[in-house]
Amino acid sequence: MSGHSKWATTHRQKAVIDSQRSKEFSKLSRLITVAARQKGGDISSNFSLRMLVEKAKDCSMPKDNIDKAIKKGIGEDGDENFEELIYEAIGPYNTQFIVKCLTSNKNRTANDIRWIFSRNGGAFSSVMWNFEQRGAVEIYSLRSQVKNYDDFELEIIENGGIDIAENDNLTTIYTDIKDLQNLSKFLESKNIKIESAEIRYIPKETVSLTDEQNKNIENLIRLLEDNDDVVDWWGNF
Repeated sequence: MSGHSKWATTHRQKAVIDSQRSKEFSKLSRLITVAARQKGGDISSNFSLRMLVEKAKDCSMPKDNIDKAIKKGIGEDGDENFEELIYEAIGPYNTQFIVKCLTSNKNRTANDIRWIFSRNGGAFSSVMWNFEQRGAVEIYSLRSQVKNYDDFELEIIENGGIDIAENDNLTTIYTDIKDLQNLSKFLESKNIKIESAEIRYIPKETVSLTDEQNKNIENLIRLLEDNDDVVDWWGNF
């Protein structure tokens, strides 16, 4: 029985991993399609597309999937038209959410997101006043990639960096949206490995949650991340 139990557990775990990977691939495909539609399918001239393609490769997304998503974006494959939608909402404990979706059916998506928040004691509400858009570049092990970190911080500032946050081994450099591409190019010129470069909604004021409150809000977050139309979300906590 123990052998069978282990076999069954392994297969359940694999099914969960495969399902999560499939959802991630689906969301990345939509993002790639929209990026290609907005600024063309050439990654050498479309910075946003190049960052997404690199992220997809890092996630082991098949090349055929990436190529198909780009072709959809430039109108060569399929006629499904994704629309970007931004939802603002209040969650439990005075938390605030910005939710980004890509969908071909905005009525369905609006109903789904509204249900997620109402089920967890929240509702759609205007919260954008508490957020501002910033470019964000993430790098792992930045300190080990440069000889003199203090001097390198000055170079980051000179090339558009306005704030640097470190969390364990992850460094996030914030910049104005207009400077995101130039900052990324500077880092690449120094052979710095960029994990991601994207636009985020950063809260101006945050709320602190207890461990118990964090556990209670995890269900809402899990439902958002499991929704096929949700490609990203930001909170003030």
